[in-house]
Amino acid sequence: MGVYWAIAVRSFRRFSTYRIATLSGAFTNTVFGFIFCGVYLTLWHTRPGLGGYDVSDALTFVWLQQGLLIPTGIMGATTTIELGERVRTGEIAVDLYRPTRLMIWWMSVDAGRAAFQLIARGGLPLLVGALVFDLSWPTSVWQWLAVVVAVSFGILVSFGVRYLVALSGFWITDSRGLEGLALVLSLFFSGATLPLVVFPGWIGEVARATPWAATLQVPIDVWLGRNPGGVGSALAFQLLWIVVLGVAGMLATSLATRKVVIAGG
Repeated sequence: MGVYWAIAVRSFRRFSTYRIATLSGAFTNTVFGFIFCGVYLTLWHTRPGLGGYDVSDALTFVWLQQGLLIPTGIMGATTTIELGERVRTGEIAVDLYRPTRLMIWWMSVDAGRAAFQLIARGGLPLLVGALVFDLSWPTSVWQWLAVVVAVSFGILVSFGVRYLVALSGFWITDSRGLEGLALVLSLFFSGATLPLVVFPGWIGEVARATPWAATLQVPIDVWLGRNPGGVGSALAFQLLWIVVLGVAGMLATSLATRKVVIAGG
């Protein structure tokens, strides 16, 4: 485990060197936060209590949404983009030579990235939003701990999806098309466009059952205390997807390794 911890630490340091890009990104998230607040205020004044949220909940959702977009990798993450590129160019063979597990190696890289982005691009927009609007906050230590766990689980679920997309390059040669499709699906089903609680009927039920819902909607609902089945049910839902995607990732890694060996790479 010491190796993977070192990888995560080095990944954190690597992303912390891009200070101007990070500040620019945080500024962009903040601007979009104000834009979304204008839209949400209009929507919730027209439909009070929409989706079970009050105005304060809706505004809090906006700033948490903007703060979590990059840490959870909903907009795509450079670590998994790099992995997809290494598969396309064949450099993945170097990764397979390492005396480490491929999936855990890249998970550690992504964890370091997410940790830095959570502090830099997650905290700044939320701080600005809190200075301007009356936001909702967790009311107990246990709720804060649940938020930490839910955000961590959301990042792991997101990584599981992105890892599978990156490894698809072993079979479809170029995974960039699938990466684009995954981006569209993640934006729609995670709650990055609108809270999933406002989706009507079967569309909402399907959206809330997808792994993308576990990346953004669930952690925010844990923060707001709005989980229909309680916090335990929400975390269990995330954990289920972590296990499913983890098993799928290990199976895909095994199959990809055999494919490389058979191809003589």
